[in-house]
This record gives sequence, structure tokens and C-alpha cells, in this order.
Amino acid sequence: VFSLAVLGFSLAITLKALFDGKTAMWNGVPPFVSVIVFFALMCFVGLMEGMQIALFAVAKMPEGQLAGHDVAQKNCKLTFEGTNLQAFLIGRQICVTCCMFVIARITSIKIGDGDSI
Repeated sequence: VFSLAVLGFSLAITLKALFDGKTAMWNGVPPFVSVIVFFALMCFVGLMEGMQIALFAVAKMPEGQLAGHDVAQKNCKLTFEGTNLQAFLIGRQICVTCCMFVIARITSIKIGDGDSI
């Protein structure tokens, strides 16, 4: 419950700052676009993290469980062939890092010396 309260408070403060234009978002970007980009990037980062977890879970599954699922079996064969897994993990990490830098730019609060929150 405490975690949800902190998350809700943080989200409320971040959205208020985005709609009031008090973030370090680039000039000329409307507030609603900032909010859309923020949520889109957060969803994308979550998807990338979920894919990593799913790949490691599939790696430990017995071969028999995948036998009835053709698409999953073909994806696993492609993923675990050669250095594809390592390349995906490195590319995923670079992509997540870049997304986090943009998210940090969107959500950083910019307050002048005499300004109030």
C-alpha cells in the first residue's frame, strides 16, 4: 500500500510538472506530447525488460513444453542459435539506456531561483 501511495504521488507530481511546462523537456514540445512520449517510452522499456525475463525463462524450459507451440519453438531456435541472444541482450541494454536518458530529460523538473513548485 505504501509503495502504491509513493508511486501515485510521484506520478501526480510528474504529470503536474509536465502539464505546467516545468520540466527540462525541449522547447516547443507541447505538454500533451511530453506525456504521450513519457508513457510510450516507459511501456517500451517495460516490454524490453519483460522480453529479457521471458528469454531466460524459456532457456530453462524443457524441450517438450515447447513442442506443441510452433511459433515459440521457432523463436527459441532463432534466439539461441549462435550469438543471437548476446546480440539481443546488448542491443536491448543500449536501447533501454537511451530511452532512460530521454525519460530523464522529460521528467526532470526545471525550477528557476525564484520559482516555486
